[in-house]
Amino acid sequence: MAPKEKNDTKKGPKTGKPNAKASAAAKATLRGVHSKKVRKVRLSTTFHRPKTLQLSRAPKYPRKSIPHEPRLDAHKIIISPLNTESAMKKIEENNTLVFICDVKANKRQIKEALKKLYDVDCVKINTLIRPDGTKKAYARLTPDVDALDIAATKLSIV
Repeated sequence: MAPKEKNDTKKGPKTGKPNAKASAAAKATLRGVHSKKVRKVRLSTTFHRPKTLQLSRAPKYPRKSIPHEPRLDAHKIIISPLNTESAMKKIEENNTLVFICDVKANKRQIKEALKKLYDVDCVKINTLIRPDGTKKAYARLTPDVDALDIAATKLSIV
């Protein structure tokens, strides 16, 4: 076999002067990326944390299987009507019905329960906690409704 001819062209880097783009890249690598970072000018002495994106929750499953039924419905709120002598006097003279209620019930709930159970509108509700720990509610009825009539027909306490 005959010896191969040598080519004058080398496949490696040229020995001549590097071009401008390559020298700029070399300088940039020597200098680093963060060399031209400008310090932020703070105009206030207090630091306020920047507001970031707050996504709304998208749960994968409900945390409760079913919502529970209301803890205080109308029948749990109003336990019983009161028919003592003083309560009868209130019914006759002041157009007011007297009830024993749940301790956790508020005046609005008592008013709604009376509307639902006995179909009566109340002008105002006064409440007190008795010494035995129960709640007593005085329900003042509207002038067009007679408390004595309601007590006789719907409550059957007269």
